[in-house]
Amino acid sequence: MKTITQLIRNRIIFPALAGYLLIPSWLLFSSCHSGEKQDSSKGQAEVEAVPKVAIADIEKGIKAYIDAKTEKNDGYFLVKDGDKLLRLQLVRVHTEYLSNLGPQRHFACVDLADVNGDVYDVDFFLEGDPGAMDVTATSVHKLNGKPFYSWKQKEDKTWYKLPIEEATNELLGVIEGEDEFVFNYEATLPDLDKTAEMWIPMALTDAFQEVELVSMDVPGDHRMIEDEANHNRILYMELSPAHSGKKIKLVYDVTRKEKGPYEAREKIADRYLASNRLMPVDRRFREIALEAIGDKNKDSQLMQARAIYDYIIDNMRYAKSGEYGKGDAVYACDTKTGNCTEFHSLFISLARSVGIPARFSIGAAIPSDRDEGGIDGYHCWAEFFAEGKWWPVDISEGNKYTALATYYFGRHPANRIEFSRGRDLVLDPGPASGPVNFLAYPLLEVGGQSAVAQTTFSFTRKN
Repeated sequence: MKTITQLIRNRIIFPALAGYLLIPSWLLFSSCHSGEKQDSSKGQAEVEAVPKVAIADIEKGIKAYIDAKTEKNDGYFLVKDGDKLLRLQLVRVHTEYLSNLGPQRHFACVDLADVNGDVYDVDFFLEGDPGAMDVTATSVHKLNGKPFYSWKQKEDKTWYKLPIEEATNELLGVIEGEDEFVFNYEATLPDLDKTAEMWIPMALTDAFQEVELVSMDVPGDHRMIEDEANHNRILYMELSPAHSGKKIKLVYDVTRKEKGPYEAREKIADRYLASNRLMPVDRRFREIALEAIGDKNKDSQLMQARAIYDYIIDNMRYAKSGEYGKGDAVYACDTKTGNCTEFHSLFISLARSVGIPARFSIGAAIPSDRDEGGIDGYHCWAEFFAEGKWWPVDISEGNKYTALATYYFGRHPANRIEFSRGRDLVLDPGPASGPVNFLAYPLLEVGGQSAVAQTTFSFTRKN
């Protein structure tokens, strides 16, 4: 958007906030700016005397502020973007980015959507006590996942806005070579009025990630089961009403390598060319794939896969609205929108429909611009087979960061962890709902009915 482009051209310099922060300073600026300088002359003793405000209070405060403004403006929250006034509605507050800057100063990163389904990632700075906060600055950081600027820290610990065209790969989410971190997988059980079952994917060591399960705190009876077809290992739990509200905590020590094309160690399974429930292989997808391939129809499958990859980047829009998040290739094809699951499901259906084996994986992307904190949910990706090798792709990230589109064709960065592979997973014991679409968050059934366990991911990078 041109109006946002005008906004990001103004580089704003910020002094170090380390003396004020109740969390590390990098977290504040992973996707935000304050719009004004902070007084760094106050003593540490004065800062420590200020009572800490709980993150939950900041979340409550920003929601109350948005709700109040929305009620005054006929159901919309108004955000000024250059000479354009955006009429938006709250989608969610990013709790992993909420921060307390010090005396009555707070930060929140919020997703707001317009009537067309476009999602704006807006950074808020607030002043005041919980329940009586006022916004002092806002900035539209992303539109449908695509950033308009990044942040870079100088040696004197000040930060400044950096046009996205000038950002390094690391500022755009990519750590090359190797990354080491501790990964925390936590889930909280809801109230259980009946017996329940739960399935959680377990991260495993392979050629690109070395995983050690440091600790596991799990209620109820539990055991490991295998999904041999996809080489997955699953934690299976049997629960009762006595386990209501209990927490599940898994802590991993992870060393992950950047992933490039690699040779297949086993025969290419027929399922990599077959339909899945939400990833059909049929005439419609074949026709679309052939249209995308165009005059490359006599080229190698590697070239054809790149043509399909480019077609999806050019034609799909990253948007967490509508029926997104199921990995439904038909929905992706019809709406040309979705999150990472739709991007990669569409790629897999198109690739398989023209004879290119492809498969699905899911895990989490570890932030590259900070060294600890929350993680914004799962992330998925795909691989295809050509010229005797499996080629990793990440099309949704290539769509967000066009400068990295070539990188993400054949590469996955080191800063991620894989939980499971495959779709339509057949487990024993398995859920009453049948084969599992994909497995990242816990799958919970209470009395045979689907239920939700609130889940959070966090990490600490090992320096």
